Amino acid sequence: MTIAPTDEIYWRSIAAQYDIADDCINLENGFFSPQARPVFEAFQRYNVEVNRHTTHFMRTEFPARLSTVVHALAEFAGVATDEIVITRNATEAMNIFLQGYPFRPGDGVISSTQEYDSVQEILRMLEQRGRFTLNIIDLPLHPANDEEIVACYERALTPKTRALVLTHMLHRTGQILPVAKIAQMARAHGVDVIVDAAHTFAHIDFQLPALHSDFIAANLHKWLGAPLGSGLLYVCKERIADIAPLFGDTTFPATDIRKLAHFNTVPAAPILAIPDAIAFHNSIGSRNKEARLRYLKDCWVNHARQLPHIDLLTPTDPQRSCAIATFSVKGKSGKEIADILFNQHNIFTVAVDVNGISAVRVTPQLYNTVEQMERLVAALGQLR
Repeated sequence: MTIAPTDEIYWRSIAAQYDIADDCINLENGFFSPQARPVFEAFQRYNVEVNRHTTHFMRTEFPARLSTVVHALAEFAGVATDEIVITRNATEAMNIFLQGYPFRPGDGVISSTQEYDSVQEILRMLEQRGRFTLNIIDLPLHPANDEEIVACYERALTPKTRALVLTHMLHRTGQILPVAKIAQMARAHGVDVIVDAAHTFAHIDFQLPALHSDFIAANLHKWLGAPLGSGLLYVCKERIADIAPLFGDTTFPATDIRKLAHFNTVPAAPILAIPDAIAFHNSIGSRNKEARLRYLKDCWVNHARQLPHIDLLTPTDPQRSCAIATFSVKGKSGKEIADILFNQHNIFTVAVDVNGISAVRVTPQLYNTVEQMERLVAALGQLR
């Protein structure tokens, strides 16, 4: 069923499912998303269950329960159960990919200045260890079309390029990259694409195969609203043998994705609550959720673009972003702006650096309201 993003009666009923403190307006949901009440209550029940039934539960019941969770997650993601691993977060998954990838001497890797900070650290570390040569490119903040972005990566290719590392939604500005088109271009050149989908999974309406990448990392504690400490790693079945385990494992054959999941004892409750998060998400619908999040962003962005002292760093085309958008103010640092918004207007945001531009990122979630976006707009008008 289609729900209009402007149906405030419906969206207030969704917002009511979140028990959020009213001490400030939280517009920094890009860090992680709180669990809706049904998910949080299930998470608490699972914690009690594990604690009450102790090791008997973990040894005799958890393996089968884990299999059920993996099945639900695979179905939601649109992939096979033997192609995914539940990780603690997308950064852990990216470490597994990049440290386990079969780089050869002289290989090149292309990345951009806007990749996630921790992923940049992985790449720099591996370059220092001599695993590959890293080429970091700039991406336009306001691309004219998909082809402009694809061309940025294609121009950077050399005969030695082995892999591209892409972020599906850039965490600093919210720009959505045309990953599928980039991946198709790269494949034509014999180059792999490793995708960080931390911010798009359960945020915009897609399933993993749509990205045309053999290696995808995602977070579940961001837009899916699963408990903190849950992520996803996807490897196309035919490529599992190419990735060496980051954690020691000789139990499973090279073609079994479970070789990448030797984490030993992990908190069970966050994993067990994943199907509950999927159920809550599905009760809303991916398209409805995406449309509402984009609408909340547009509520403030469309006004902010008219303010002469505000510079939006997120693409103008609304389809090139969703909930996340970023702005700067002439003569003020991002930290100064974030402090003013919090101390004077009780609005919590976060300062970010975008290619040397000191800025502020704004990220609403489903529990945020149009009225809160209007309060942000009023506050921005006073930033002189």
